[in-house]
Amino acid sequence: MIRSRKYPTRDGCYDDRSLATKESVRIVKNDHCQQKLSYERHPKLEKKMFTYSFATVTVALVVCAYGHDCTKYSLTPSDQSLIDMMKHYLHTSRKADCPVTPSQYDIGVTYVRWGKKTCPGNTDIVYAGQAGGNYYTNKGGGSNYLCLPSDPENGKEYSYANDVLYGAEYEIASSTKPSGLSSTLSNKEVPCAVCRRKQKMSVLMIAGRKSCYKGWKSEYSGFLMSENIGHNIKDYICVDGEAEPLDNRSSDENGALFYPVRAKCGSLRCPPYKDNTEVLCTVCTK
Repeated sequence: MIRSRKYPTRDGCYDDRSLATKESVRIVKNDHCQQKLSYERHPKLEKKMFTYSFATVTVALVVCAYGHDCTKYSLTPSDQSLIDMMKHYLHTSRKADCPVTPSQYDIGVTYVRWGKKTCPGNTDIVYAGQAGGNYYTNKGGGSNYLCLPSDPENGKEYSYANDVLYGAEYEIASSTKPSGLSSTLSNKEVPCAVCRRKQKMSVLMIAGRKSCYKGWKSEYSGFLMSENIGHNIKDYICVDGEAEPLDNRSSDENGALFYPVRAKCGSLRCPPYKDNTEVLCTVCTK
């Protein structure tokens, strides 16, 4: 049965506003339980006049059958057939008008955890792999770091000379490493993991902080890194404060390089920043 709401009017009639069609169906009652039907269309539904006219008339029939005070009225088989047909029509034809809203559990955000092979607790790992990018002396090619999967689907070999995808290495010597990182990472390849946090809508990397602002959750924190000042340009990334090597291989093959970033006062206002200091970072979700 199609539910409806009744609104009394001054002339003894009432408006029956169908929840299915959002149109007003007016029922005028007299002593003989006869009913006259008139309806006013909602302004927003003018473009669907024909479709909703059919829906409204049928809804009016349903209201006549179920929504008034005459108890002697009984449905004929043809009336019931029409009602059943209209119920099916409303159920199927309106599906396209209703947006598909994913459940809150399906919503989530993704981010890269640089320097680690795993994701934080209560987070799904999409894949783990190796950090990569353009060779540090190349003038052309990509300028961003990539998290390359450990199970690639390789294309065919070809002879075009445009070698611009390499692995990435830590460039962290004992004299340049941020506090807390091991100098044994130097010249070793960088791991990475792509992580997905469910039930979050936003993800943000904040440079200059190790904690998130109120209302945000820190996924991990660490040190801001990029290419060397004399190399080709790369993005800034947040490398985990407990970074680890991809493996034990250390052959100084170069490629894309990870250097710690240092703050410099001047155009960067000090305070609040400090000159010649390592730059902290954190990845936050909300």
